Amino acid sequence: MVPRPAKVALSRSLEAVGSWTSGLRILPTFQVVGAQRSGTSSLYEYLVNHPLVGRSSVEEVHFFDNHFLRGLDWYQGHFPTRARAALTERRHGRAMIGGEATPYYMAHPLAIPRLAQTLPSSRLIVVLRDPVDRAYSHYQHEVALGAETLSFAEALDREDERLAGEVDRILADPAYYSFAYQQFSYVTRGRYADQLERVWSCFSEEHVFVIHSRDLGRDTDRTYGRVLAFLDLPPHSLAKYPQHSARSYPPLDPALRARLAETFREPNARLFDLLGEDLGWNDAPRTG
Repeated sequence: MVPRPAKVALSRSLEAVGSWTSGLRILPTFQVVGAQRSGTSSLYEYLVNHPLVGRSSVEEVHFFDNHFLRGLDWYQGHFPTRARAALTERRHGRAMIGGEATPYYMAHPLAIPRLAQTLPSSRLIVVLRDPVDRAYSHYQHEVALGAETLSFAEALDREDERLAGEVDRILADPAYYSFAYQQFSYVTRGRYADQLERVWSCFSEEHVFVIHSRDLGRDTDRTYGRVLAFLDLPPHSLAKYPQHSARSYPPLDPALRARLAETFREPNARLFDLLGEDLGWNDAPRTG
C-alpha cells in the first residue's frame, strides 16, 4: 500500500503536469453531478469503459465546487490528451469525449452556475437515490473516513447547527471551503427538488438526464444504454457491471428510518411534482 503522503505528492505532481499540458488536452463534455452515495461512482466506471469515453485523472475533480479559483487550465489538465483523442477517432471513426463525476456539484450553491458559465454545452447526469438511504450511506461513508464521530441520531440532531451560515459564507467568499457543508449535509443533500431547480435554471432540460439509482442497480444494462444515448454515444454493453465504492454497515434503526421518512415526505412530494413521476419514496417506511 502506498503511504498517504506519497499518494498526495503523486496526485499533486500529476495535477502539475496536467496544468502544464492543458492546451494539449480535451475539455469534458459531461459531468455526473450528483447525488453522492447514489451510484455515481459505478455509473462513471461504466461510462469510462466505453471505447469513446476518456477518463479524468481522478473521478471527482471538484473544480466547480472547491477548486474553481485554480482556473480552467487546471481543470482541463485532468482530461485525456488531444493526441489520444485523435488516435481513438482514427480507431473507431468517432470523436472521443471526456467527463468526470463530482457528486458534490449538485449540492454546492455555486458549482452548477459556474459550470453553466464555463461549459454551457455540457451534459449533466443526475442519479437520485431514496434520500433516507442516501443520508445513512453518506453518514457511514464519513464514519469510515474518520470525519464523523457522532452517532447517526446525534448527527441528524446537530445538522442544522453544524451547517448554520455555511451557504451564506460560500456565496460571499468564492475562496471559502466549507468542510461541514460537504461532509455533514446528510438531510440537506436529500432535498433534491431545490437542487434540481437550480440545475434547470442554468441548463435546459435537454442537457440534463435524471435516473433512479434503483434502475441503475436492477436494470443496469438498459439504464447504461439510456445514458449512452443521452451522450450521443453508440450502444455498448459491458460483460459485468460491478458496484463501486459500496460499503457494508449495519441496517438503519427503524425508528430513525421512520423519522427521516417523515422529514423527507414534503421535499419528496415536491420532487415528484417536478419530475412528473412518483418514485415511491413516500410509501410506508421499511422496517429492515
